[in-house]
Amino acid sequence: MANKLWYSRAIAAVATGALTVTLAACGGEGAGSGSGAGDDSNEEGGLVGVAMPTETSERWIADGAAVEDGLKEAGYDVDLQFAGDDIPTQQQQIDAMINAGAEALIVAAIDGTTLTGQLEAAAAQDIPVISYDRLIRDSEDVDFYVSFDNFQVGVAQANALLNGLGLVDENGEPVEDAPKGPFNVELFAGSLDDNNAHFFWDGAMSVLEPLIEDGTLVVPSEQTEIDQAATQRWLQENAQSRMEDLLTAHYDGNEKVDGVLSPYDGLSRGIIEALRSAGYEDDAMPVITGQDAEIASVKLIADGVQNSTIFKDTRLLADQAVVTAEALLAGEEPEANNTEDYDNGVKVVPSYLLPVTTIYADNIESELVDSGYWTAEEVESGVAETE
Repeated sequence: MANKLWYSRAIAAVATGALTVTLAACGGEGAGSGSGAGDDSNEEGGLVGVAMPTETSERWIADGAAVEDGLKEAGYDVDLQFAGDDIPTQQQQIDAMINAGAEALIVAAIDGTTLTGQLEAAAAQDIPVISYDRLIRDSEDVDFYVSFDNFQVGVAQANALLNGLGLVDENGEPVEDAPKGPFNVELFAGSLDDNNAHFFWDGAMSVLEPLIEDGTLVVPSEQTEIDQAATQRWLQENAQSRMEDLLTAHYDGNEKVDGVLSPYDGLSRGIIEALRSAGYEDDAMPVITGQDAEIASVKLIADGVQNSTIFKDTRLLADQAVVTAEALLAGEEPEANNTEDYDNGVKVVPSYLLPVTTIYADNIESELVDSGYWTAEEVESGVAETE
């Protein structure tokens, strides 16, 4: 349990105060394992199933712990499961939650198109389903979606790339006397089975395409479509391999990469490793974006290696999931701030979207340390504290 203590500590500073967090949760101990509902049963509420995709990303461990703690604090029993990025495992876990009598489901899907059968079974028993951060697709049995404004995540990443190249300021406004370019950039996208990857890409390309068309930005690989830039399962090693291939095929000794659009910190670190292997020095890296404010990448930003990351405060997302679950279980309609944009192929799913913040080296302290998300010591070491 010691190696999970940080995740309980990291969510303790939820800004809204609506989610009071304890150190009880360990977030699960591996694919197919969960906290279960048998211990410390709460008489006030029923069982809520929480299905998370994986423990290979620190953010999902933190999300799981935060949702579990918030639900327990609200009086519910919780069955928290991590599926190890294995679709059949997640399907089986959700089936088991339904069979165990879950009264609501909070699901962060591995593949948003593969849970139709499970959702039909939930609907047949009047079990509300909250799609958590990743929109579940191709099903009418999704009651609500809680996430961040994912199109704006992509816009923010593109503006961070342009800011690093000296073309716009930190608000995305054009800079006077900006360099003319052209700048060599390469584009990375997330996993095509994750609906969010498409929003990130569309948001980023809404900013970048005009500059590609006018020649300010040049993509030497000419890989400017999402299916060309996609990274299956968001895996760091896949991004590293693709970056190595791009460098070998499209860059010689006189051709340099000026910037890389990366939608996730894990991919960013793989890209950085490929660039290092190709001879790029840490103090002369291309402008590289990211997402999730993972501690290893926050250190890279502080050290001037990675340019930026998008901070999505998952403490607040977990809080919103708990608030939504309480409303649905009380027979009420949860508050939505978007009822138009999140069409899952069958229906427009009512949604609550949270804002995001771009992190550069100069606001790590104010946004991440002062808020309690990371400590100064963690930023300096690049490792989450375990004690």
